[in-house]
Amino acid sequence: MTRSDENAPTPLRPQDTRMFLEAREGAAVVRRLIAANAERVAALAARLREQPPRVVMTCARGSSDHAATFARYLIETRTGVLTSSAGLSVSSVYDASPNLDGALCLAVSQSGKSPDLLAAVTAAKAAGAYAVAFVNVEDSPLAALADVVIPLHAGPELSVAATKSYIAALAAITQLIAAWTQDEALTTALDGLPLQLEAAWNLDWSSAVERLRDAVNLYVLGRGVGFGVALEAALKFKETCGLHAEAFSAAEVLHGPMALVKDGFPALVFAQNDESRDSVVEMADGLRQRGATVLMAAPGDDATGGLPAPLSHPVLEPILMIQSFYRMANALSVARGYDPDRPPHLNKVTETR
Repeated sequence: MTRSDENAPTPLRPQDTRMFLEAREGAAVVRRLIAANAERVAALAARLREQPPRVVMTCARGSSDHAATFARYLIETRTGVLTSSAGLSVSSVYDASPNLDGALCLAVSQSGKSPDLLAAVTAAKAAGAYAVAFVNVEDSPLAALADVVIPLHAGPELSVAATKSYIAALAAITQLIAAWTQDEALTTALDGLPLQLEAAWNLDWSSAVERLRDAVNLYVLGRGVGFGVALEAALKFKETCGLHAEAFSAAEVLHGPMALVKDGFPALVFAQNDESRDSVVEMADGLRQRGATVLMAAPGDDATGGLPAPLSHPVLEPILMIQSFYRMANALSVARGYDPDRPPHLNKVTETR
């Protein structure tokens, strides 16, 4: 062995990254969260039934905003209450606020420290909203500001890439909506989510690593509650793999973006088993006809896209698919020569103003 060999750095292995270790905790986090938050969520759900909100406004950035997108589809399809994402700069930059009397403000955050998020929630409360915070850091400024805090119980998350806190946010949101609507089937399915997350973590998505190792661009597609995880997957491709990825609704991609699809253009598709399933599968078939390389996670039908995904309640299937995705994205990051824990130009807490 030469001296240069002796001094060479040890190659990074996927299983040694913080992203791997933290994402693997998803099942334990959800198990802890469901038990710890049961009484608090039940009380909030009772209040929402007694005093139904006129509208729901979500406040979040980054991965937390993708969880808020999941919440929007779940709230509108399950409760019928109009839900919209707040433009945080409306309050933090323009110092303005709409009339939110009778509104529910849902703020989602890992750190609970971002100034523009705090400004938006402060403005929402001043405008009449009732503020609920889904936050991982329980002694954060956001937690102190909210009327009700739903802790994410994810524990310290040191990797810049949020993983277990995102899964916790999806589970916590689902727990609240299931309690709010008194959906016994969803509540029962949620109790089984930790075991299914363990199974999802162990599924083999290595074919995606091989097919995306040299990719330059790709689309990530989903619909309904699956769109929130498509957004999250696209972000993780960018921040951990240096791979330009755009997320679209499986319906929206037909309006313009399809023009970029040529032979070999890769697309990752999430297709949960709800009313959107047939249209997503049809869209994926259209991509293949244009020569695209389609990687599809479709619970119950591994043959359509090669990525195994567990069957579950349709609301929970996107959560399971993003758990499998995180392990794959971590491996892809290392395969492409990146360190997923240290994305260039990024910090764990982004204090946007």
